[in-house]
Amino acid sequence: MQYPFTLASVWLFLAVISAIIGNHLRISVALVEICLGVIAGTVAQHFWGIERMGVNTEWLRFLASSGAVLLTFLAGAELEPLVIRTKMKEVSVIGVVGFLAPFLGCAALAHFILGWSGPASWLAGIALSTTSMAVVYAVMLDTGLNRTDYGKGILGACFVNDLITVIALGLIFAPFTGRTFIFVADCATSVFLLPKLTRWLTKYYANRTAAVRAKWVLFVLFALGSAALWSGSEAVLPAYIAGMVLAGTAARDNLWIRRMRTLTVGFLTPFYFIRAGAIVSVSDLLSAPLIFLALLGGKVSSKVFGLYPAIARFHQEKNERWFYTLMMSTGLTFGTISALYGVTHGIISGEQYSFLVSVVIASAVVPTAIAGVRFVPKHLLPSKVQGIPAAITRQEEITDE
Repeated sequence: MQYPFTLASVWLFLAVISAIIGNHLRISVALVEICLGVIAGTVAQHFWGIERMGVNTEWLRFLASSGAVLLTFLAGAELEPLVIRTKMKEVSVIGVVGFLAPFLGCAALAHFILGWSGPASWLAGIALSTTSMAVVYAVMLDTGLNRTDYGKGILGACFVNDLITVIALGLIFAPFTGRTFIFVADCATSVFLLPKLTRWLTKYYANRTAAVRAKWVLFVLFALGSAALWSGSEAVLPAYIAGMVLAGTAARDNLWIRRMRTLTVGFLTPFYFIRAGAIVSVSDLLSAPLIFLALLGGKVSSKVFGLYPAIARFHQEKNERWFYTLMMSTGLTFGTISALYGVTHGIISGEQYSFLVSVVIASAVVPTAIAGVRFVPKHLLPSKVQGIPAAITRQEEITDE
């Protein structure tokens, strides 16, 4: 029992260091956690072997997956139905373009330039077409843009992009089965009942030390996640839908959302982001850096050239367009999931898997860093809009938490 506690203390120490570095450099903590994960994984691999970090232990993978699920749920809960309805055209157009441009561009690059087989090329296109809801939402939290219509629009477009990615993976490589229809029916029933049951629990049992509402939401997320995995889908997809369904409830009780956010960001997501960095094989990258650079350049450039003109239709200000474009160019969860599916089913080789995962993780770092340093739309930040200093706003959140 001592080993899990020791291992968890090491990972949480890295999380504390990441928070301090992120605060001083004024960049996303999630980005720093990924980078420290790469460094820690490389050092561990050199001296003791990567398994000494425990990246593949069942309990740590569970914590990392739970972090992704809860972060995705919170991203959905931040969306206001009215805002999404008014931005339906924007999020639909940008989400579709955000998938198609890198899907076709990266598949062509892998097949015609790198010489990958047809199935491997299509798998690469899917893996590199994703955007990272977890990274984007973490950046939204750090900047405060999650409270703005602009930030909620970005989150909505990310969801559309990833939803199409999941559908494409299923249609091309894993045709729908009876389990898929059972899962869809399960989700539909949950979507119908969840708001009513949550309101009932809130009315009679909320605001007590038992935290029944938090337990209820965790139960629903894990149950839906289990059903999703059983059907061949992924646990983060129903989590986002559940968050959207409960967005109205969350809007009426912001303190509850802040407490859920504290649990998620304070404990669970460091395992997710640090692990994402730790599993990168630096030795594979150094053995063939041109392949890595070609795939990374293909993903980012196809996203930028496809998305920037589409986003310009809805946002005229330069920083708004570039920040939006770069956020949509990130990748992590679904990209890694797609690559893992490919190597597990023999669609791609282990070496191709390493390149795809490395590119996906690098795409979580590079666009986020550029966006944070150069293109943050400061005129949209809540503290600027309301005329309240950022430090005071953050202090109020801490006090509420």
